[in-house]
Amino acid sequence: MAISDFPTALQPIIQQGFLEREFEQGLRAAVAYRAIADREDFPNGIGETITKTRAGLKPTVTTPLNSASNTGLDNGMNPGNNTFPVEQFTLSLNLYAVSGDLNTVTTRVGIVGQFLQNALTNGDQAMRSLDELARNALFGSYFNGNTRVTTTLAAAGPSIAVDDIRGFTQVPGVAALGTVANASPGAGVNPSPTWVPVGASNPLTVTVGSNTYEVVGYTVDANNTSSLKFLGGVSGTLTLSGNVTVADGTAGNTVQAANASTVLRPNARGNSSLLQAGDVFTMSDIQDAVAFLGANGVPRIEGAYNCYLDSYSSRQLFSDPDFRQLFQGATSSNDVFKYGRVSDMLGVRFIPTTQAPVQAHPSIAGLKIRRPIICGQGALIEGDFEGMADPDHADQGGRGPVEVHMVDNVAMTTRAPMDRLGQIVAQSWYWIGGFCVPSDVTTSPTTIGTASNSSYKRAVIVEHVG
Repeated sequence: MAISDFPTALQPIIQQGFLEREFEQGLRAAVAYRAIADREDFPNGIGETITKTRAGLKPTVTTPLNSASNTGLDNGMNPGNNTFPVEQFTLSLNLYAVSGDLNTVTTRVGIVGQFLQNALTNGDQAMRSLDELARNALFGSYFNGNTRVTTTLAAAGPSIAVDDIRGFTQVPGVAALGTVANASPGAGVNPSPTWVPVGASNPLTVTVGSNTYEVVGYTVDANNTSSLKFLGGVSGTLTLSGNVTVADGTAGNTVQAANASTVLRPNARGNSSLLQAGDVFTMSDIQDAVAFLGANGVPRIEGAYNCYLDSYSSRQLFSDPDFRQLFQGATSSNDVFKYGRVSDMLGVRFIPTTQAPVQAHPSIAGLKIRRPIICGQGALIEGDFEGMADPDHADQGGRGPVEVHMVDNVAMTTRAPMDRLGQIVAQSWYWIGGFCVPSDVTTSPTTIGTASNSSYKRAVIVEHVG
């Protein structure tokens, strides 16, 4: 009944504008990227970084043993020359934390139980924060070696300005057996890669425009103007061993390293700035990504690769003629069109997320660039400090001033009132750890015939407009 339906004489004494004594639940993010990570524990006292080792494959043997040399205890073989390669990666440990205070007196006159609401929003903030860290690490490596010229050369010269120098600053070298970074069983030469800075003796082959050059140096811009800065992009200048022609050094031209990560774009666009209206996400892109991952021997996750995408990318799939033909004649009970969602298809598991990186097109107003990513097993590593809830600095049993509850490896803490009036409760969360993306340099056409030269092989980014 509206207030106007009451007699005029009664309306002034009826309280209006009651505050509802609860908060309506806010919008929630759909987090996903952290789930792809293989989790590793940091042992107590390890310090701020930890080094892990991933074993590579030995090359195939197709030459028969010479029977004439099949003598002695070694049967004519040298076991020291057949050691398996290893690849090491370093994971950095950092502390992430947020805290807020709650006055237990003032909350009693508030419109909602703020303690529970604070706990809920703290948990949501923690999950979104870790998911963004995972996303940035994943995309940071799988953009490696893919960029574009940002300033047209006035004349042929050895330096070009680029949007992102990541993937152009180091090359995988070869270290001898017994070095600290590459110790390995056996004897002889160990073909294990160790990343070294680019230089005259360690050049990186790149394609600029239509021709091939060698990067021998780089400079980071004092003012980072990279369009991918929100994903860790770093603008700068690449120095080549010879002069780059003006035709190749024209703004917008693609610059790609020989070992670049694979980034797929509709209509074979060379870089994100070249995307046009109509370059949408299709089943063909998914099939190309699956073919790449399969050719590199990337293992699936419980039978399928994971594709993380936002709702606009998913929407474009539903308009793709190949996709619609796949479900042509499907019954009305089919969940794909009944609920507008895709689960498993073409060897891919589709996982919706609201954390997908989106940016405005660098040159076409009104267009946005979206980036689904298809991942296989081992694409991302999460390191968690295993001492986060140890009783030497936190009390989980309520015996001290701080209670710690571990939720998905994140510490949710509550500190009892310690102020003079005994009123202020501190509600916080913290996480000690980090994310890293191991490379697969040791997997090459020598060990897997269909493998690519990409240093990072376990995920594929698809760039499209939408």
